[in-house]
Amino acid sequence: MNQFLKSIQTGATAEVADAVELDPALAEYRDPQGVSALLWAIYCGQPLVRDFLVARLAAHGVALDLFEAAALGDEGRIAAALDADPEAIEAFSGDGWTALHLAAAFGSAGAVALLLKRGARVDAVSNNPQRNQPLHAALSLGKDSVIIQTLLAHGADANAAQVGGYTPIFSAAAANREDLVELLIKHGANPHQRNDQGKSPAEYARERDHAELASRLEALPV
Repeated sequence: MNQFLKSIQTGATAEVADAVELDPALAEYRDPQGVSALLWAIYCGQPLVRDFLVARLAAHGVALDLFEAAALGDEGRIAAALDADPEAIEAFSGDGWTALHLAAAFGSAGAVALLLKRGARVDAVSNNPQRNQPLHAALSLGKDSVIIQTLLAHGADANAAQVGGYTPIFSAAAANREDLVELLIKHGANPHQRNDQGKSPAEYARERDHAELASRLEALPV
């Protein structure tokens, strides 16, 4: 594995800083898929590395691309990126995500709302093996209720299935998020949906020792 990327993934901030000091171009590093060092820091939940890279890029006048801005939840940078390239709203990152996927998973409700206002498709399907929509991304990662409500209010399908037949309610049930389960059901989610393995959201909750939520799901009318 590239040592610089490994340092980012493990949160070795001092090593990252030293490497960039020796070779400033590393701040703009991208892996073979085109995923930037900054995005890797966000993906791996390394805020110190993230903030260092953001500051370093800004100091050298390097503008963030739309995907980086979306994952940061930075509305100003999102607007600037779209002003420079309006068609980027429909583009996919090197690893197959739209900006809306990234904002839903890692960003902010404001960033999600801005992307939707600028024409992002709430039903966009990722161009990677997950084959999921922004609502799946929001439920799988950030689980921000305001973001999820915003996506649903803009027409996200609460019963959309990603690879494996998983609908958003599976993620909510597995995380023991009764509030999100109720929100999804309010928007039409089927609590008795079964995935390709024949399992229900209640079974996913029970397997993870969320017995109370599992019982509530099982008690809902078919």
